[in-house]
Formats: sequence, structure tokens, C-alpha cells
Amino acid sequence: MIRILFSLTFFLSFFLFQAQISSKYNISFENAIHHEANINATFNHLKADEVLFTMSRSSPGRYALHEFAKNVYNVKVTDGKGKELMVTRPDPYSWSVKGHDGTIHVSYTLFANHGDGTYAQIDETHAHLNLPATFIYVPELEAQEIEVTFDVREDLNWKIATQLKHRQDNTYYAKDFQYFMDSPVEIANFRKRSFVVKDQTITFVLHDDAATEEQLDAYFDKVKKVVLEQMQVFGELPRFDYGEYTFLACYTPNAIGDGMEHRNSTSIPSSRSLSKGGLEINIGTVAHEFFHIWNVERLRPKSLEPFDFSRANMSGDLWFAEGFTSYYDDLSLVRSGIMGQEKYIEGLVRTFNYVWTSPGRQFFTPIGMSYQAPFVDAARSVDDTNRENTFISYYSYGSMLALALDLSLREKNLNLDDYMAFVWNGYGKPEIPYTVYDLHHSLNQFAGREFGDHFFNNYIFKSGMPDYEQLLKQVGVNLITKNDIDFGASVRNQKIMSNPKMGSSAYKSGFQKGDKILQIGEIVFDGNASINSILNTFTVGEEVAVVYERFGSQNKNILTIATDISYDMKLMEENSKELDKKIKDNRGSWLNSKI
Repeated sequence: MIRILFSLTFFLSFFLFQAQISSKYNISFENAIHHEANINATFNHLKADEVLFTMSRSSPGRYALHEFAKNVYNVKVTDGKGKELMVTRPDPYSWSVKGHDGTIHVSYTLFANHGDGTYAQIDETHAHLNLPATFIYVPELEAQEIEVTFDVREDLNWKIATQLKHRQDNTYYAKDFQYFMDSPVEIANFRKRSFVVKDQTITFVLHDDAATEEQLDAYFDKVKKVVLEQMQVFGELPRFDYGEYTFLACYTPNAIGDGMEHRNSTSIPSSRSLSKGGLEINIGTVAHEFFHIWNVERLRPKSLEPFDFSRANMSGDLWFAEGFTSYYDDLSLVRSGIMGQEKYIEGLVRTFNYVWTSPGRQFFTPIGMSYQAPFVDAARSVDDTNRENTFISYYSYGSMLALALDLSLREKNLNLDDYMAFVWNGYGKPEIPYTVYDLHHSLNQFAGREFGDHFFNNYIFKSGMPDYEQLLKQVGVNLITKNDIDFGASVRNQKIMSNPKMGSSAYKSGFQKGDKILQIGEIVFDGNASINSILNTFTVGEEVAVVYERFGSQNKNILTIATDISYDMKLMEENSKELDKKIKDNRGSWLNSKI
């Protein structure tokens, strides 16, 4: 009797679990050589008389439209009994059917050959799947459970790696549509390494046929250092939904360099094998994406929650979500000893110059720059833009603001690590989506109202530049301001490659992108020398005739030789008198390991 009751209970539990699954997928890769997948989907428990099924138009972690439906074809639909249903197209990314019996079976072919963090790529090396680019869905069923079976190519020794919950064999499960679409999948003949942090597992999956086992071990050692160092900022790892976090590293020639954060995993493709420079270069993406498990995935902007797959998703908080994460990626590398302090400062210089010499601050605040994401974040358009003059990446802008906030807090014997932990405990850990006003209020609580108001009112709600010279000096870094002769536009092989910078000599003289420079004064410009090196043979304020070609015709402009501001940073040397014990300690507190 007990055995019968146990069997009955198990059967009922299994039946109830199955009854909750309203979307089932099977995907196979017979024609992988031509980048195709065959997908069969079953949607049941349908209530609406007319059922709409659709492809996503956007993807989590991206903010622009991508219109994934363009790579779907050969769509066929039947009801639960196999009766063929007529399909109509209400819009470019959806299909609809009537006359079903509560269930529809949909089959289609997917073409996929773009191996980055947003799209999908299928060939005989792997099936690299971003699920919004792969699976159609029924909006009516978004809140219900999902099951997917991957019919892998056993002849290619393929295995499956994903944050989806494993059920049995090659079948995986998601509790709802949001989690399903947020779960990338790498199917390949990969290798993996794992380690345990307290009671949770960090797994690194590597699809890289060229890398040796020794290179994988050396790289995995860096991954462990990044994980443990970043954990010090917040004092803990988040609770992963199934006790595991997975890096999906695809370092193959057909991949496209990218990084895309997800709740319990990240997709980090690159064309650089560990054996061909990736051992040194690729770790920066690891550092950036792992920091997102706190900042973005759980410490999440209210404007992105829930993510809407039917439209572009706009947020004014990306200066914090992406920018502060960008600050911590290299910072965690230098703290963990993977990157030297000199190299770290060199990276700061490049970003510092990009942000603080740009004309873009006169048009948009950091919030306004964040609003531009749907137009710049892997967005595609055919018309020219003036981004050189109007846009500053919220990654870079935010990272420079994080630097300023960190060093400003250190003047008060506080630091950005503790502020991030403060916000984490208030919003990230309990998973309460935040607004910019929540960040402002939290800084007021953490560092005092006067400090918080000053920072947000001057640098977030406005586009002011902090006093970096003073801030950097306290940690033993000298900021050097330079005024060098500069043309004001990128020139390659005599051709102007960018819109001239507003206010520059090129801009004032009326040069345009596409112009070909032929002669500067008496010097024939053949492109072997840089244009700035030629301009440096003249004096500031001197007027020089420049012959150029535009649309096949020769023209002449008068160029006034002018300078442009730029910056450099230098670490105070160990034996320098200005590097006293206090400054040295401040630098150590900033850049040394927290472990």
C-alpha cells in the first residue's frame, strides 16, 4: 500500500509539473554547416481565440532593436490534432492563427551566423544561442513554465552549457519567459573548470580548440582571482538560482568579441584564442561581466524591470549600471595583481581624454547619454550621425564619474566599495529596482546630504567636471594638462575619417568627413606622416593653405594652426618627496587587494 501511494504521489506530482509547462521547444542542427537550425515548438493551455506568436525585437543587456524575425522562415502551424492552420502576419515580427484547439504546434527554420552576445551562430563548431534570437514565443504564455530539448550533434561531440535548470538528458527548464530569454546556451565540444565559493559553484566553460590545457588552467586561475576580488566589494556573492554561475567563453575565429551579462551566467565570445593573445586580453571582459551579477542583474534599474522584448528598452541609469561596472573591471584586475598599476593608469588616461575632451557634454548629461543607448548599443542604421561631437559612451562617462566619486569619498575617509555595498544591501540584495533618485538618496545617507547633493547636482543632473587634479594627487597620481597642436579630426591615408571636432581648427576651416588632404602649405601630404606631425612644423596662430579633394574636385581652405587640450597621468615615483606615507597609504587602499 505504501509503495502504491508513493507511486501515485510521484505520478501526480510529475503530471502537475508537466501541466504547468505551456511552452515546449525542440531544436536540432542537421544543417549546421549552412547555419540553420530546425525548431519545433508546442504551445498549449491557450485561451485566446486568435493566438499571436512572435520573435523578440530586443535582447536583455542590449537596448536597441534587432528584429530577430528576419532570420526565421519556413513557418508551419498545426493544432493539437495535426490539422494545418492558416497563418497571417499582423506585423513584421509576429504570426497569428485562429481555429486551434487550445494547442498549436509551430515549426520553423532559423538562420544564425553572428556569434556575439546578442545574436546566435550555428555551424559545425558550435551552436551559440542567445534565446531571443532563437525562439519564437506566445505572449499569452509569458508567465508560465518552459521546457526545451536540444538535439545535439553527437557526431561532433557536442555538450550543453547553460544556466537553465537541467531536467534530464538534453532537456532543460525555465520557470517563466523572462528567465528563459535571459539564458544563453553554448553547445560545443567544450572543456570546463569549476571551483566552490562557500556553498556555490563557479563554472568556467571554454570553447577554444586551439588552447592547451595549461593555458586553460592559467586563465582559470585569473578568473578565480577576479571572482574573489570582486566579491570583496559587496562582501558576498548573490544567491544564484540553482547554486551555480557559469561563464560561457567561446574563443574561436568565427566568434565576435562581446560580453553579455545574465542572471546566473555570462556569454563572453571572442575571436582571440587563449593561444593567440586571449590569455592576456580576454580577462577584461570576464571582469566586467562578472561584476554585473551584482550591478545590473540584481542591483537593477527600475526602467529595465521587467525587460520588454517587444520594443527598445531605454534607461537613464546606464552611467551607473554600465559605467560603474566599467570602473570596477580594470580596478579588480589591478587589485588582484593581474594588471600592473602603470598599465592601469595608462587605461585611465585613454578613457579620461575621451570623456573630458569631448564636446558631447554640452548636449547631454550622463543621464542623457544613457538615453542614447537604443541608438548606439549595437544599433544599426545607414544614415550618418554626428556622434563624434554629441555622444560620450555611458560606459566611459560613468567609469570616470565612478573614479571621481571613489576619490571624493576617500577625502572623507569613505570609499566607493562601501557605497556600492550600501546600495547593494538596500536595493540589490532584496532585488528592489532603483531609480536615479534612490541612488542620490543612498549617497546622501552614506556620505551626508551636502556631499550627495553636490555630486548629483553637479555631475549627474548636470555635466560638470570634478577637480581631478586634487582628487588624483591624494592617491599619488599627477594629472598633467597639455595643449598640443591638433588638426581636430582623424585622418588615415590622407582621408578625413571622422566628423571634425567642434571648435577645432579643422571644424572652423570647414573641412568635412571624406575630404582628401593633398597639400599643407608647401608640403605635399602623402599620408605616410601623421597630419599633426606636419602641423607641428608651423606655429600656433599661423594661417596655412590646405589643398584638398572633395567629390572629385580640388579645393583650398585656410587652416589656422591651433592647439587642443589633452591630459596625461603619472604615478608619483616611490622615492619622490611628494609621495609621503599618507599618500602612499591612500594609493594602497585604492589599488591593493582587499583579500
